[in-house]
Amino acid sequence: MAHLNYNHLYYFWMVRKKGSVAKAAEALFLTPQTVTGQIRQLEQRLGGKLFKRQGRQLVTSELGELVFRYADKMYSLSYEMLDLLNYNQDSSILFEVGTSDALSKSLASRLLLSVVPDDGSIHLNCFESSDEDLIERLSQHKLDIVLSGSDSESLKYPEILSKKLGQCGISFVSTKTLDGEFPANLKDAKLLIPHRKTALGQQLLRWFDEIGLVPNIMGEFDDAAMMKAFAHLSNGVFVVPTLYREEILGRGFVLIGQTDEVHEEYHVMFAERMIQHPAVRRLLDADFTEFFSGAEAASIALD
Repeated sequence: MAHLNYNHLYYFWMVRKKGSVAKAAEALFLTPQTVTGQIRQLEQRLGGKLFKRQGRQLVTSELGELVFRYADKMYSLSYEMLDLLNYNQDSSILFEVGTSDALSKSLASRLLLSVVPDDGSIHLNCFESSDEDLIERLSQHKLDIVLSGSDSESLKYPEILSKKLGQCGISFVSTKTLDGEFPANLKDAKLLIPHRKTALGQQLLRWFDEIGLVPNIMGEFDDAAMMKAFAHLSNGVFVVPTLYREEILGRGFVLIGQTDEVHEEYHVMFAERMIQHPAVRRLLDADFTEFFSGAEAASIALD
């Protein structure tokens, strides 16, 4: 077979990865008509249809699935090559991190700073979004790691690995004190909690049910910083990791109560190829036991 147009192959690969021509065209900054035309040329070159309709869905044909398997290996290797070249340059090594918007920004920052040296050899680039979006970006080689409160999204991608770094209990804080004993005094409080689709939000709702508390949930938030800002203006009660509590209490908030029956977890997710990245290697090798028991991140030994 003569020369193959790899642009056509790439467009086909993107459609298969994204699940539709429209989504692939958006990612490629092209019109759907252009993408469709390029794939038709590839089909002519290969002598068969690459896609077929299954109800309202576009799925690969037998030929298309065969071509995709090879294309997926090709483009995965090309992205891996770029990653390797990126962090083997003489200049600072780029470390692209995705952090779940539901995580405590303070603790996530301390975890990252513990593996980024002060000599400027690593250039940190942080991106914040939902777990679903971050894991998809990680699978597309657009991120080096993802920090999240759960590794459930990574289970959808067999090529993505995960490690639990640690966990800590939570504290309830507000701008005003509450009468009565904790946790019964939460019954009449205006509660602000992480969204119930998050791991911490789900744990909280189960805990309320276990202790027989019917909470007055004023709002649910995907973003931890937004939840804190809203609490400051509304006098609502919100939750923070207990390790982060003293920092919050120093900003005009008061402690309502704490529990270790509900905890915020910290997971790092990464592709196997990224184990060679020096910052990822440090993060995986580090022992965060002292950190999550209350010690400062700066005291973590990474040798």
